[in-house]
Amino acid sequence: MTKNFLSRMAVVAAGLLLSFSALANEGGNTQQSGTDLDDRASLQRGAALYMNYCSGCHSLKYVRYARIGEDLGLSEDQVMHNLNFTGGKIGDHVLAAMPADTAKAAFGKAPPDLSVIARVRGPDWIYTYLKSFYLDESRPVGWNNTLFPNASMPNPLWELQGMQQPKYGPKDASGEAPVEGFTISQPGSQTPQQFDQTARDIAAFLEYAGEPAALKRQSVGIWVILFLAFFAFIAMLLKNEFWRDVH
Repeated sequence: MTKNFLSRMAVVAAGLLLSFSALANEGGNTQQSGTDLDDRASLQRGAALYMNYCSGCHSLKYVRYARIGEDLGLSEDQVMHNLNFTGGKIGDHVLAAMPADTAKAAFGKAPPDLSVIARVRGPDWIYTYLKSFYLDESRPVGWNNTLFPNASMPNPLWELQGMQQPKYGPKDASGEAPVEGFTISQPGSQTPQQFDQTARDIAAFLEYAGEPAALKRQSVGIWVILFLAFFAFIAMLLKNEFWRDVH
């Protein structure tokens, strides 16, 4: 009985290890984004970048403009004039500016909502994805992506990043040459270091959008820890008082 149980547990453990390995390989090699939800300036920049370069096609249907303003320290005027390009009200959800039918006709499919993309993929994946576009004339949109091959969207940040040309390595067993790096054939308006920060800011904002309550939970957590420490101190004083006569 015990041997059978141990054998089954070994099989389950091996299966889990293989599953984790497969998931890791599927996600590709991601770079560390270094996002920080405590960096409000980064979140504000990320919100502005997302609204200017991503919200034309991608919605955040679980996030409201008012919530963004409240959490990121922005006034209603700042939100409405700098982040809202659809004409919606301050209490509305963030919807894409491009109608779904138009987007589907342009890209072959309606662009997905990105409200929880950071919870599904993680901020490191978003950061790496934004940096991994390269020119590919064989694709209908003219672009490809090493992290998400054959993506049906062009590089939305090419004006900032510049035009990346792929550097191919030796051909593999299937006869295909993998992309091993990039060269900038046409510089963008930002330096590589500046674009790294841009990708980081967008990844941070989408990480926030995936769970806006995380900001308040972290701030409340500090007070909870302080309360528990104070309560432990009071409990220790009470314990000493109750046991004084015993000693």
